[in-house]
Amino acid sequence: MYLYNKTKIYIVQGDITKMEVDVIVNAANNTLLGGGGVDGAIHRAGGPTILEQCKKIGGCPTGEARITTAGNMPSKYVIHAVGPIYKDGRSNEESLLYNAYYNSLKLAKEYELKTVAFPAISTGAYGYPKNEAADVATKAVMDFIDKENFIEEVHFVLFSQDNFDIYKEILDNKFKG
Repeated sequence: MYLYNKTKIYIVQGDITKMEVDVIVNAANNTLLGGGGVDGAIHRAGGPTILEQCKKIGGCPTGEARITTAGNMPSKYVIHAVGPIYKDGRSNEESLLYNAYYNSLKLAKEYELKTVAFPAISTGAYGYPKNEAADVATKAVMDFIDKENFIEEVHFVLFSQDNFDIYKEILDNKFKG
């Protein structure tokens, strides 16, 4: 656990669908209609209610986020954040990924949700390099905390040991000294 301006930041290796937090963030695609990886797992665990609500929303642009209830999962809500498909690192990917995290936290604040769990957005099928993505994710979260100081807990929930180790190294370096 890391403490940043009264916000607790955790890194967890595990299944985001089992997190008992106010809101989990989904690494969604633009349609919001489900997919593979985290997106598919959240739609399966949450049940048909999430898909019904996503259909009513009608999609989401890259870098933005939308919210639904969490269906059968222990969290109250799901924020569906759309990260970029990585091309070459020079096609606005960093800004779009940053915005996906930052806009998720803005939505959490709007709904008065104080505990948030994030996956590693865009690092699966979307091909974003894991180290760079983790750096962008932690920067966006810390920038939001600096500006808003509202969120009480942020959990980075990482499925693989590889991603867990990357986040641990980045956060250990940010909290040195």
